[in-house]
Amino acid sequence: MTDAPAETVFLGLGSNLGDREANLTNAVELLAKRALLDLVLSPIYETEPVDFEDQPQFLNAVVQGRTTLSPQALLRVTKEIEREVGRTATFRYGPRVIDIDFLFYGGAVLEQELLTVPHPRIAERAFVLIPLTDLSPEWVHPVLGLALKELVERVEGREGVRLWRRVWGNANWSSGGE
Repeated sequence: MTDAPAETVFLGLGSNLGDREANLTNAVELLAKRALLDLVLSPIYETEPVDFEDQPQFLNAVVQGRTTLSPQALLRVTKEIEREVGRTATFRYGPRVIDIDFLFYGGAVLEQELLTVPHPRIAERAFVLIPLTDLSPEWVHPVLGLALKELVERVEGREGVRLWRRVWGNANWSSGGE
């Protein structure tokens, strides 16, 4: 990381193949080593698949941290971590060992070929909004102008998101949503 000022970021994590909880933990450990400071973890939720439903259920969580990496550098690191944890090429919305989604980078709004921030489908995804809201209910979506707690009240599919584990991971990480 650089000497640049640190920016608050939120990353979504998902896994539905192998040891799902271990996959999430491995990804967070690598993020802590390579990209993020002051990690705070949402609870883990077990969720129904979305878009392609004929696959195992997911474990989903959100990690909040601070980074001095640029958005593009952080994206590169997340893709490297996905490969290291065991992600292989598959079809869109298909099963995966690990998926790391770039949700927010401070209040930045970016539309680039490989990176759109905030994530364009946050407001449609209960499996993202519920753990995000656990961490930062007052966080305002920079495009929609609504707090996460308002977005989560409007999202469909909340019934498909069930608490799996409230506190998890390394003792050096904080748990949100307690």
